[in-house]
Amino acid sequence: MKSFIYTIKDEVGIHARPAGLLAKKAKEFDSVITVTKDDKTVIATKLMAIMSMGIKQGDTVTVTAEGTDESDAIKAMEKFFADNL
Repeated sequence: MKSFIYTIKDEVGIHARPAGLLAKKAKEFDSVITVTKDDKTVIATKLMAIMSMGIKQGDTVTVTAEGTDESDAIKAMEKFFADNL
C-alpha cells in the first residue's frame, strides 16, 4: 500500500469537473485508489462519492493506492493532484 497527503489548493476545491477527471484517472489502474478526508474514505473511481465529501480549498486529504500497480498509480495520482487540485 502506498499513500500521500495533499492539501487542496484549487480555490473551489473538488467540484464536478475535477472530480470527474479524478475518477477517470483512477480507473486507469488495477489498484484500488481511495481518498480520505477526516474520517471518511471513498473509492476514487466513484464520482458521486468524491463529490459528497465536500472537499474545499485548504482541506487535507490522504490518497492511497493498493494493488498490483500501486507504485505507478500513486505517482500518477500525485501528479494529477499537483496539476489539477
